[in-house]
Amino acid sequence: MSIDVKFIPLTFINTNEEILRQIKNSVLFSFLLSQHEETALEYYLESTQYGYTASALENGNHKLVRITDINNGTVDWNKVPFCDCDAEDRYLLKDNDILVARTGGTTGKSFFVNNPPNNAVFASYLIRLRLKDNIDIEFMNCFLNSYLFWSQIIEMKSGSAMPNVNAEKLKTLRLPKCDLKTQKQITNIFRNKENNPAFKELFKTINSVEKLFNNSNQISTELNHQLSLVKKLRQQLLQEAVQGKLVKQDKKEEPASELLKKIKAEKAKLIQEKKIKADRDLPPIKEEEIPFAIPENWTWCRLGEICIKIGSGSTPNGSNYSKQGIPFFRSQNIYEKGLVYEDISFISNEVHNQMKGTIVYANDILLNITGGSMGRCALVPKDFMEGNVSQHVCIIRPLSVNVKFYHLLILSPFFQKFIFSSTTGAGREGLPKYNLEQFPNPLPPLSEQQRIVAKLEELMQTCNELETSIKQSVAYNERLLQQVLREALEPR
Repeated sequence: MSIDVKFIPLTFINTNEEILRQIKNSVLFSFLLSQHEETALEYYLESTQYGYTASALENGNHKLVRITDINNGTVDWNKVPFCDCDAEDRYLLKDNDILVARTGGTTGKSFFVNNPPNNAVFASYLIRLRLKDNIDIEFMNCFLNSYLFWSQIIEMKSGSAMPNVNAEKLKTLRLPKCDLKTQKQITNIFRNKENNPAFKELFKTINSVEKLFNNSNQISTELNHQLSLVKKLRQQLLQEAVQGKLVKQDKKEEPASELLKKIKAEKAKLIQEKKIKADRDLPPIKEEEIPFAIPENWTWCRLGEICIKIGSGSTPNGSNYSKQGIPFFRSQNIYEKGLVYEDISFISNEVHNQMKGTIVYANDILLNITGGSMGRCALVPKDFMEGNVSQHVCIIRPLSVNVKFYHLLILSPFFQKFIFSSTTGAGREGLPKYNLEQFPNPLPPLSEQQRIVAKLEELMQTCNELETSIKQSVAYNERLLQQVLREALEPR
């Protein structure tokens, strides 16, 4: 049988030290496959046994070790719960027993039992492997922690809705057939306890792979550092933009104080015409509320002063969703780069018309105000037709300003810090509408808003190109590592 040994990233094997151990073991077993006959794991086993089915108890006659009790290859027996096992002869653990997870996200992960309590049994989602007397435990440990093992486990799990393996499948796993003398010789040599010239090429390959892996990790660390610097640069550019440090001011431009007067007059007219509702009175901005200095022709105002709407949406009950119709945006559809239509929900025209207060228009800014995505916001494009939002999303509708500038302002560290310092509620935090209305924000002259947006778009494009270039280097580094490892793991 030809075994396709692959380097497979596993979520529960994530330290460089452990990954390198798995790779070294894989190189060893690839070498052994080229020197010895293949056999099945059953050749090395005395027995297999499924675990005991029981609920965990605070007290009982037996310790019941479960998948969740095995962490980083160890078990804290003091934290293992109890059960009352009525067949302890079948389930009691002893030294050198091997427990293998047979289901879930850690399927295939093994634990080598060493000095267990006298009353310890194992739970039903584990399979116990008990080796024959003439098997070296360290030899088997190397196999069960190698990509020769994992490549076959992944193949067994493929196509299953719930990842799982069973005892019969485990017995069929392929590995080299070695007698006890060879097993001990190999593990001693591999652990550098002996020096044997016959294995010079094996160690040469292992040293080469280790060096490549370490170099690749160093490159990866540096590239990730560069990505973090690009992220910080974006934040710095946004902060400088809202502080008036990004573009030059033009003293000939109409000051922002005049723009604010015009906005207030326009809002008053819309209120008089009953097109919008009257605002609540907002208090003057106190000096201690102002976080930084701004140019002379800018002014501070509260967000509610320049908006004709700040308010969250609402969510219809489940029966009112449709397979098609009016897009209904939830927090998972709101991203900095725009609206995402994947996983979108829809509502009927009838429900849409009933939810007038949640209707979204072109140039609205949508801000997530609850949960893990709080602070994420999207600018609704000019060609947007119609839609509604859930109660976890706030509609911000500025008046007579550059909406792109205000979208960028909301993304700035200045605004984001305000968001996370103004939340209320336990468990699922939320940003109240009144806090948003009260938020002091810098207002530049309209023409300067446009210049800031143009400059930021230019600089952000440069950041995007840098990020793309770095990510391409990351991908190339990963492909190179995968290719070299594939060659190293290929049985000769």
